[in-house]
Amino acid sequence: MLLKEKEKSTYKADKVTEKPIRSVVKSLSWRTIGTLDTIVISWIITGKLDLAFSIGGIELVTKMVLYFFHERIWNTIKWGR
Repeated sequence: MLLKEKEKSTYKADKVTEKPIRSVVKSLSWRTIGTLDTIVISWIITGKLDLAFSIGGIELVTKMVLYFFHERIWNTIKWGR
């Protein structure tokens, strides 16, 4: 019986919040898509693949960091849950 109670409380906690590692994995997958998009757009606009990769590389790092903190802040907000 004690095990079932523990499972229930863990289940309820997991339904409401995300662990930081989940936010990291989500940010990595989303940034991969976003960075490829940025590289293609940059290449179309500049016509230079090396410049497109430079822009994409910078954008990859800055937006991953911003997204991670954005997710963590939203996990503290109870609105809409």
